[in-house]
Amino acid sequence: MELQARRIRISVGGVKLEADLKPTRTAQAIYEALPIETSVNMWGEEFYCKVPGVKDHRETATTQVKVGDVAFWGVGEMFAVFFGRTPMSIGEDPVPADRVNVVGKIIGDAKSFREAMGATTIKVEPVS
Repeated sequence: MELQARRIRISVGGVKLEADLKPTRTAQAIYEALPIETSVNMWGEEFYCKVPGVKDHRETATTQVKVGDVAFWGVGEMFAVFFGRTPMSIGEDPVPADRVNVVGKIIGDAKSFREAMGATTIKVEPVS
């Protein structure tokens, strides 16, 4: 199966942003698990939610992430969106609690997700 870049829409509160997924096996598995609508968790300026059944292929396991990165933490089956500083940040960049697999990038200004802080649900869906 040929892997291809895909686009998704992430909605939290009243904020909707699209992201381009990388052509990786983990990103493909997330795309195939969509759409999901579930409770959203926050850790600093990071939203995350469970996407059960996705295998993390660890293509890009790293703790080096930037604002706008979309990542997957395989241990907890968590999909994460970084839009600012996290409790482990020293500078402006977010720092994940553990190594994550960066699977995509927000299109536009990820910091606009700050307007959705306090929201209780997240929806992630494919963009056709």
